[in-house]
Amino acid sequence: MRIAQVAPLAESVPPKLYGGTERVVSWLTEELVEQGHDVTLFASGDSETSAELVRAVPQGLRLGGIRDHTASLLVMLEEVRSQASSFDVIHFHVDLLQFPAFRDSSVRCLTTLHGRLDLPDFHPVYRAFPEMPLVSISQNQRLPLPGANWLANIHHGLPAGPAPFTAAKRDYLAFLGRVAPEKRPDRAIEIAKRTGIPLKIAAKVDPADQDYFDHVIRPQLDHPLIEFIGEIGDHEKRDFLGNAIALLFPIDWPEPFGLVMIEAMREGTPTIAWRRGSVPEVMDEGVTGFIVDSIEEAVEAVRKAAGVDRNAVRRRFEERFTAARMASDYVAEYRGLSEVSVTMRPHGRYLTHVTPAPAVQVIAATNLSGGRSGFASPFDRPV
Repeated sequence: MRIAQVAPLAESVPPKLYGGTERVVSWLTEELVEQGHDVTLFASGDSETSAELVRAVPQGLRLGGIRDHTASLLVMLEEVRSQASSFDVIHFHVDLLQFPAFRDSSVRCLTTLHGRLDLPDFHPVYRAFPEMPLVSISQNQRLPLPGANWLANIHHGLPAGPAPFTAAKRDYLAFLGRVAPEKRPDRAIEIAKRTGIPLKIAAKVDPADQDYFDHVIRPQLDHPLIEFIGEIGDHEKRDFLGNAIALLFPIDWPEPFGLVMIEAMREGTPTIAWRRGSVPEVMDEGVTGFIVDSIEEAVEAVRKAAGVDRNAVRRRFEERFTAARMASDYVAEYRGLSEVSVTMRPHGRYLTHVTPAPAVQVIAATNLSGGRSGFASPFDRPV
């Protein structure tokens, strides 16, 4: 199959430091190549991939100091559009900017939504472009938009890698992600203080969250149990999670997926998470960790974490959350999109009806410079 992946431009693929969506795009792209598909990746120029790379911008925009990504994304999408006839399927990971340009070729496109959908700000666009096939990353993510054109629900997956080593000593709790009000690192700090167990915080601080960090979190870092590490990359993450007693995931928002939970699973490390968003869908209570509703329950869960069978945690990861499984799920949808007819529901929303075909072409977009040119627009082909 010829496959195109269109990535965000905030970070490289994979990211140098923090970056969830770009990391998932990388894992999916590399696994598709490994499975023998011909993949094109549209991403930033500092991305590293075994697929054909089309460079949209020289480097990831966040580390490059660019805050508004709209202009760069629109230029990239025009490049994708110019090459669209070369692919059977175009897989977007850039939310919704592509909808107007690709609505007439929607039967060859799908969009994975990686963010929260409970805020009403963007709901009008899903009503305005009902023919665009969407993929959710958890069933919980879908709840605010039950009438959207959901093609599939596909959980994230990541490379299994070697089995986790047996740490000689696990003597701290871990918090990994962003320092933000919805991630509630303050809860993690309170849990550490109540249990008397050290907490290591490996997290980035976005400009939007600087005030929260300065006024809520920074004053709590001057404590012998709390260590703030800052952003870490993939090469550091496995040791950071694998050496921990447990990962704390004390979120206070409808988490669409929660990649860090399965990253901890890969290392055999249990997670203690609040019952919000996708958490009950991703975690297996008592097997891969504990789901709680209060600080008191979290403190009790920390006491139970040492007794968790870490081999069982790793096995559950291998059963549910590998990159190979994720890629296979997407390939099934790519094949379905190769023979699609569009019909109208009585209330006016388009649905896609699928007839599987033996082969599919897929496109991935994240970069523009250095790409192929001269291909017909998707609008040149009848749908």
